[in-house]
Amino acid sequence: MGGSIHTIEKNTEALLVSSKDIGLEVNADKTKYMVLSQYLYTGWNHNIKIDKSSLEMVEEFKYLVTTLTNRNSSQEDIKTRLKSGNAFYHLVQNLSSFYLLSKNTKIKIYRSVILHVVLYGCETRSLTLREERRLRVFEKRVLRRIFGPKRDEVTRERRKLHIEELKDLYSSNIVLVIRSSRKRWEGQAARMGGEGSCR
Repeated sequence: MGGSIHTIEKNTEALLVSSKDIGLEVNADKTKYMVLSQYLYTGWNHNIKIDKSSLEMVEEFKYLVTTLTNRNSSQEDIKTRLKSGNAFYHLVQNLSSFYLLSKNTKIKIYRSVILHVVLYGCETRSLTLREERRLRVFEKRVLRRIFGPKRDEVTRERRKLHIEELKDLYSSNIVLVIRSSRKRWEGQAARMGGEGSCR
């Protein structure tokens, strides 16, 4: 809402007035605010008030299904998304690992059910190398479960698929999908121009 306490107070007042004009009320008990990391150590200690009620300052909050933090870290959000991805994998586990299903059908199940859940809101995330690694590990683990073990031609024993074999079965990778989504989103924001841009 603003980069200074004066701007925030002014914008909060405008929000209250606009809300009342259309018959809505801002509930002070349900309204929180967050100070982003660049302001954390600048002595920000002001209270923001709505109708004489002080708003609570929080370090993180959930917006729809995305967790936003005051340090602009996506680590907690990625943990939540991976947890959801695992839960959805277990829901379709019997179906996706069924040996009579074709490779293409298994890939469709992975993309439309599991990957869709993990990638929700990915356009707005900036990933660290550690987070990229966690996403890749998750994807390899799920794909190995879906495609199942392979019988070794020499020993005739079943073994898990090597990375190269996984790449042959599924050529894309989760980090590239996220980067591609971000580029599309950034392009869209740039085309919207200054007024509608989210940057």
